[in-house]
Formats: sequence, C-alpha cells, structure tokens
Amino acid sequence: MAKRVGVDKWLFGVVLLLVLFGLVMVFSASAVMAKSQFGSPYFFMIRQSIWAGCGMIALIILMRVDYRHYNNPKVVFPAIAVTMLLLVGVFASRDSHNTHRWFRFGGGLSFQPSELATPVLVLFLAYFLQTRMHKMDDWRGTVLRAALPPLLFIGLVLKEPDLGTAMVCAAVTILMLYLAGLQVRYIGIALACSTPVLYYMLFRVPWRRARMLAFVNPEADPRGTGFHILQSLIAVGTGGIRGLGLMEGRQKLFYLPEPHTDFIFANICEELGLIGAVAVVAMFVFLGYRGLRAAFLSTDPFARFLAFGITSAILIQAFFNMSVVVALLPTKGITLPFISFGGTSLFVTMACMGVLLNVTREID
Repeated sequence: MAKRVGVDKWLFGVVLLLVLFGLVMVFSASAVMAKSQFGSPYFFMIRQSIWAGCGMIALIILMRVDYRHYNNPKVVFPAIAVTMLLLVGVFASRDSHNTHRWFRFGGGLSFQPSELATPVLVLFLAYFLQTRMHKMDDWRGTVLRAALPPLLFIGLVLKEPDLGTAMVCAAVTILMLYLAGLQVRYIGIALACSTPVLYYMLFRVPWRRARMLAFVNPEADPRGTGFHILQSLIAVGTGGIRGLGLMEGRQKLFYLPEPHTDFIFANICEELGLIGAVAVVAMFVFLGYRGLRAAFLSTDPFARFLAFGITSAILIQAFFNMSVVVALLPTKGITLPFISFGGTSLFVTMACMGVLLNVTREID
C-alpha cells in the first residue's frame, strides 16, 4: 500500500479531545476536595496537566519513531525484564490501603508499574505471534510460550492485589491470541482453568466477597459496602438528560468516593447528563474504530497485532470503568483512560497512542 503522508489526524484529534476533556473534568470533580485537603482547588488539575504535557511530548516523539524499531528482541525482552523487576520491586515499597501498587517519591509523586504490564504484553505478543499464525495448533511450542509472560505478569498484578488490571491483561491476551488464529476450544480450556482462581479471588477474599454481595444488593449495607455503588447511581440518575451543569455536581461534595479517579464518569453523568455520557462513549467508539481500522488495513503482521492490542486495551479499560459506574460490574479500581486522574495511566496511554499513530502512517 502507498505510505500515508502523515498520521491519522482523526485519531490524533480524538485523543487530544479526550485529554483536554479529562483535564476539565478532573478540575470539576476535584476542586472542592483539593481546596479542603491541600488548600488549592487546582492541586489535582495542575498535576494532571503536567502529566498530560509529558504524555503529549512522548506521543509526539513516538509518533515519529518507526514502529519497526520495536520489532526486535533487543527491545522486547529487556522491556519484559524491566517490567517484571518493577512488578516484583513494588512489593518492597510502603503499602497503601493494604496494597503494593505504587513506587512513591517526594512531592506527592508516584509511579504505578502495573500500568506498564498491558502495553509490554501487547509488544511481546505482537513480536511473538507475527511469525506463528500458522502454528497456533501447537499448544506447547506456540500457545504455552505465548501465554507464559502474560501469566507471570497477571500473577504479580494479582498479588499486589489489582484484579481489575489483571483482568484487562488477560482479556487483551486472549483477544490477541484469537486474532492470531487460536482455536476457541483452547480459549474455553483457559477459561475453565482460570475459573477456580477467579472464584477464589472474588469469593474467598473477604473484602472482594463483600464487594460482590454489595453488587448484588447494595441497599443491604448503604453506608458500608454498598456506599460506592449507591452514590454512583445517585450521581448518574441525578444528571438526567442535560445534567446539572459543569461544576454543579453535588455527589463530589464528599459523598461519591474517588470522584476524580475511578468514578469520574459518574461525575460526568451528573454534571453533563446523558448527553455528556453519550459523547464520552462516542469518543471512545470513534477511537476504537480508527485504531482497529489501522490494525486491519495494515499489511505488516507486527503492526496489525500492535495496533489491535493497543486499541483493545484502551477499549476494555474504558468498558470496565463505565460499567462499574452504572453498576453493570462490581466495583474495581480501574481508571477511565485519558480522563481519570492518574499520572502513570495518562502518560503510558498517551505514549501507546504515539506508537499507534506511527502505525497509521503505513496505511491508506
């Protein structure tokens, strides 16, 4: 195919729109809380803006770096090794709320290594599967070898514990293997083998079991385990069609937990209503369309897997986050890509989009 003169401007535009929209909504959701806790309503917005600026620099740089440079064992395996070391090293850091997810530095800065797990898995699978699409029936030589790094990453992320990110990694892995030609029966076997582990994580870990019971009947404990879900649904329902107006939301006033991170979509629904919620969904759908279009129009197998994996990871994460907010799924600690407050997530996601935008240079 003829080489595109520039990157996909539509894809670049929707990413920029999501980031700018996210900065506005982070400020709206966090201003009162930031003023109360830190003395400045701009505390979270300034930090998110700094990460957005760094992410935009990374996006522009990676957008100009030929994606073929990543198709190299000298890039892939060191990336896996470094990510593995970070996922192990985080257990030596000080825990927060009985979890080990962050490296914390001075000045309130932190880094969450699990955010690297998904893009590094996408890179590894794209590299590994590009030449093995005709060997997907070889479960020992291909399927097992392809699944080993994802299983190690998922196990370490579960240990943190971070079930939501682990499920995103698992879903992306399954989709990429299916794209490579993995038979459905192998996927069925994998799901059957993982069911006992998932059952244990959901129903034998006390606090997760409480979340599951709250998901089924949040009214049974409205001030305890059901509080997140009920407050989120109140915010969504209060918004109606047009919403209460930007900055006019009430649930963020110390009712809705994490209104600027995991539950920012609830604040969007309350302030901008159904119209705003549909607009956010539409932006992610459009991003998915342009990303998957790049994947399926690419003639390079490595580029196809790379674009498919990056796009799938973002869409799955967005689906999980919004589903939790409207009580379609139990509560999980998953941010809304580009929009939720979270520096590591924003920076890594924008860097991944830089890689995806470079891939779009190679299609008509």
